[in-house]
Amino acid sequence: MNKIIDLLIKHGVIDESKLQLFLNKYGESKLSILNLIKVRIIEEDAMERVLIQEIRLRSIEMSELEGISGINTTTLLKRMAKDLDIEYIEINESEIDFKLIKRLPLKQLTRFDALPLYVEDEKVTVAFANPYDFEAKGAIERFFHGKIMVIALARKEVIQKILAQLNVNEKVEKFSVDIKQDLEKGGNDNSNDESPAVLQLIELILSSAIEKGVSDIHIEATEHYCLVRYRIDGMLQESFRMEKVIFSPLASRMKLLSNLDIAEKRKPQDGRFAKVIKGHIFDFRVSTLPTLFGESIVMRILDKSKSMVRLEDSGMNEISYKKFLKAIHAPYGIVLVTGPTGSGKTTTLYGALNEIRDVKDKTITVEDPVEYQMDGIQQVQINQNAGLGFSQALRSILRQDPDKIMIGEIRDQETLRIAIQAALTGHLVLSTLHTNSAIAAIGRMLDMGIEEYLISGALVAIQGQRLVRKLCQNCKEEVQAEATVLSDLADYLPKNPKFYKGKGCIVCNYSGYIGREMISEVLVVSETLSSMIANGASKEKLTEQAVKEGFFSMFQDGIQKALQGKTTIEEVVRVARL
Repeated sequence: MNKIIDLLIKHGVIDESKLQLFLNKYGESKLSILNLIKVRIIEEDAMERVLIQEIRLRSIEMSELEGISGINTTTLLKRMAKDLDIEYIEINESEIDFKLIKRLPLKQLTRFDALPLYVEDEKVTVAFANPYDFEAKGAIERFFHGKIMVIALARKEVIQKILAQLNVNEKVEKFSVDIKQDLEKGGNDNSNDESPAVLQLIELILSSAIEKGVSDIHIEATEHYCLVRYRIDGMLQESFRMEKVIFSPLASRMKLLSNLDIAEKRKPQDGRFAKVIKGHIFDFRVSTLPTLFGESIVMRILDKSKSMVRLEDSGMNEISYKKFLKAIHAPYGIVLVTGPTGSGKTTTLYGALNEIRDVKDKTITVEDPVEYQMDGIQQVQINQNAGLGFSQALRSILRQDPDKIMIGEIRDQETLRIAIQAALTGHLVLSTLHTNSAIAAIGRMLDMGIEEYLISGALVAIQGQRLVRKLCQNCKEEVQAEATVLSDLADYLPKNPKFYKGKGCIVCNYSGYIGREMISEVLVVSETLSSMIANGASKEKLTEQAVKEGFFSMFQDGIQKALQGKTTIEEVVRVARL
């Protein structure tokens, strides 16, 4: 943003003396393009003219303006198109003639950020990211002999995304053909997994998944196809569909990579492998399962070199953050993070460890597997084959004179009992538990056979969390909520609430969502709640008391994020309505 403000000062759009008066009155924290527009230090029309000129001169890129409050890049693009007397197009895949694209070299289209869209009569419409690039226009026009090229303007990232996917699809087709030819040469020997094409296909599947921010890769044998699906933002999306014959050599090679038995196709198997992709180390946890038409292979992706998410950047609401921060700084006791699989519990635990680690303390973790490596703490990896489970590791850890202990997951009564005993004997214990809410964790511990007085004495706080999909900011629009929704949620909503929805675009793959956001709740175990737990109070009574003490539920947090336009009310109800 500072670069943009400097440019606007240089062109006289911002008066430096007025800017200084603004800073003296409101401070640096309030400095934004939007606020400068509101107080009329910036005139919007003049700002847009300058920004378009600088984009044309290549001194700034449109991508640098994305996300700056007060600058609407769609408005800028439309104005650029109007100035050039061309059309601005929000590209939708349904409008693209993919047969037309195949007539042009993909390398040329990628080089010039150009995308042919459709033919009408003798006119070919081509979208360019930079309509000022005369070399690009001349190079692409040569491919359309006898036809008139109509130039349109479109977002650069949208054009690049479509071209990248076409490039991947083209490679998948080529590798599939090569694998089939290798199988035919080898007399249909399905174990021929040493084919270079198989290795290239696996490399492509993995690298494509990493680029898209995928959490899990599903490779499945169906009746007629070999299907590759990616889980993005918690939802599965089909990525590739290949001939069924490709599955066997692909599966065999995946098993070899994971140190699994390639001949065993009747039993489930679990393995893992590590791979460097684009300079980063990724861990892949592999699971195979026999199915009706072959096998299902699922790979969970863990970024070994991923930097720690700071606790303040995890997406917790302010109320939950303050409560959780206070809880993890307790001298002893147990702090639990709860939620379903894939709700970011481990990430929250690492954020907490990052916050509280201190050279004066001995911190030990026991995990299955160690997902992120941290300096200054001792990390123990579970090895069931060697007889090192959570409970065995925890017993040994307690002999290592620890101050703080993190247990990746509490799965059984024995582990929970040792963890509570450790918490009662002066250690701070952080762990996760699979429950639907923070308060439900108390019932789960009782069901696991732990006595009320032990739970009440050890518990410091419980966090419940979920991940909701974030609205795509490129296609977000305000919508009117249905009457039934307003009626059902009347107790949680202000007067005249505003809701938003993503209409779907190429940026979000027409889902209306891109990325995920945490919604959370933190139950701090006060003296009153501790006494109630020890006396066997019901879940309803505990909830009633927690609300009196200011408990802010994850559903309320979700509603607030929907009202702020971060997600949709439907997504909150889907994920958090208990």
